[in-house]
Amino acid sequence: MNNAIILHGRPTREIYYSTDFPSSSNFAWIPWLQKQLLARDIMAHTPEVPHAYEPNYKTWKDEFERYDVNNRTILIGHSAAAGFLVRWLSERKDIHVSKLILVAPGFSLLDGNPDLIDSSITNRVGETVIFTSDNDPSRARENAETLCQKLLGVKLVTLKGFGHFVPEHMGRVEFPEILEEVL
Repeated sequence: MNNAIILHGRPTREIYYSTDFPSSSNFAWIPWLQKQLLARDIMAHTPEVPHAYEPNYKTWKDEFERYDVNNRTILIGHSAAAGFLVRWLSERKDIHVSKLILVAPGFSLLDGNPDLIDSSITNRVGETVIFTSDNDPSRARENAETLCQKLLGVKLVTLKGFGHFVPEHMGRVEFPEILEEVL
């Protein structure tokens, strides 16, 4: 059976501790995508990284590695999680996955150092897709360009007006464009 791991981005400390906001793994389009995949018999996990507001690679790695990752796995990362997944795959040369989907990639878990990206990742990933938006207020568009230069064969999808792919930018929590790429 195919499985997917959908990893959230890095919230602010205030949002992380606020009871007015959902947990990071239940924010934005993540629960919608998880339900869409489950309805199609793709086991979809949404890990919750403790103290996710801190860009601590070891903490993210410890939580992420609780899940089975194999050649039938689809990895999806939003913002900081995209950078995390690229770094993790760069280190784990023994891992092969079916798809890697990066949304508004952030590099905080790469310690801001794109040299940590191993270009051979694409040899171990069936397909890599990066989503970016024409009006993302973060550095995600620049990071996506860096990833496209380092990782050959990446499909870059630029959407109009999606900002940083959060509900207040997108105007919705549904994200059919990513579902289409996953499937």
